Amino acid sequence: MTPHAKLISLLSLLLGTTITISSNHWVMAWTGLEINTLAIIPLISKSHHPRAIEAAIKYFLVQAAASAMILFSSTINAWQTGQWDITQLTNPTSSTLLTTAIAMKLGLVPFHFWFPEVLQGSPMTTALVLSTVMKFPPITILFLTSNSLNPNLLILMAISSAALGGWMGLNQTQVRKILAFSSISHLGWMTIIILYNPKLTLLTFYLYALMTATVFLSLNTTKSLKLSTMMTSWTKSPSLNATLMLTLLSLAGLPPLTGFLPKWLIIQELTKQEMAPAATIITMLSLLGLFFYLRLAYYSTITLPPNPTNHMKQWHINKTTSPTIAALTSLSALLLPLSPMLLTSI
Repeated sequence: MTPHAKLISLLSLLLGTTITISSNHWVMAWTGLEINTLAIIPLISKSHHPRAIEAAIKYFLVQAAASAMILFSSTINAWQTGQWDITQLTNPTSSTLLTTAIAMKLGLVPFHFWFPEVLQGSPMTTALVLSTVMKFPPITILFLTSNSLNPNLLILMAISSAALGGWMGLNQTQVRKILAFSSISHLGWMTIIILYNPKLTLLTFYLYALMTATVFLSLNTTKSLKLSTMMTSWTKSPSLNATLMLTLLSLAGLPPLTGFLPKWLIIQELTKQEMAPAATIITMLSLLGLFFYLRLAYYSTITLPPNPTNHMKQWHINKTTSPTIAALTSLSALLLPLSPMLLTSI
């Protein structure tokens, strides 16, 4: 992929995201989502591998269908109410259609099937963009329309996502698929709280994006794409693998690391809203995710693989660790003491 094409794609991603998150009109929001979809496809398929082309086609079909459904939903709402404003979504049919369309765009259960396959077919850096930046515009639309959405449908999708994200991640050996199911599970936590405290959803997303970026960049540095290669990656950069373990445990939500903060606040808010059963269920389901995070953390710090491996160990120490990864790792692990400041900022 030429530098000019990559620059155009990245600028288009930035433009599409900015248009969507700053628009009040449905057509402008739809335009931003379409620009985003068209901009990410060259980045997914840049390796020209059949799996990458397949991932790009799957991504395009799902996103195009979801965008058409968003346009259909907003047209029905404008037909019934005469309003094209995003915050004035009052028609029940439009609300249900929009919830379904955003679930398709985000990869919430039961519209999650495309996400692990697309992530597996994408390069590591593109997978990072798909897991973080591409989730921001749909979450912004959910944030703006949170007062009009169907609560029962959202809670059902959220609990199903937390369950399936943890359950399906247990038997995966590909790191990108594990992180895809991790993303589905975290989206469940964000969705369940958006009706009661939308700002808490944004805080959860920001912290999730921070921790996921750290994990993806660390794995990209050590070129670890499977669990079997993770077991031998400690020889390349021991310090990076040790800090990767902390980041993975933070992503699992273990105290006293950063990832514990959003889960703690979401459980507290659900309890305040007299939704203790939902809080209990989603907390128990997060234990499924904890299991595969612990497995990843174990593989990242192991010094001797438990089984014979066909991968050659590389006995050179990489001393040029990126300062960006070091800064992101510190934030991913040590933000919990700053939680009062984070709460006042939202």
